[in-house]
Amino acid sequence: MKVLTANRLTDGEAIWYSDVNGWQETLQGAALAADKAGEERLDSIGKAAFATNFALDVDVIDVQLVDEKIVPLRLRERIRAAGPTNRTDHGKQARAA
Repeated sequence: MKVLTANRLTDGEAIWYSDVNGWQETLQGAALAADKAGEERLDSIGKAAFATNFALDVDVIDVQLVDEKIVPLRLRERIRAAGPTNRTDHGKQARAA
């Protein structure tokens, strides 16, 4: 499975694409692509966001579902989704659920 991620151009915030909310600041609820067609759809959405100067570092990344939660496979993406690794009271991990 894959999701679409990027960084918002105005502030650098890590964001994920959701079919319900559009671009959002949290990974949970992101649109999942389970096949090549879904991946291509997300890729085209990302290219449009880049072309309109909304987002940069646009990428379709590998994820898995663990207990109904989206979990990135790569450590880099886990850190982007949670926040800094040296303090858990900062970043997205410190926000209320």
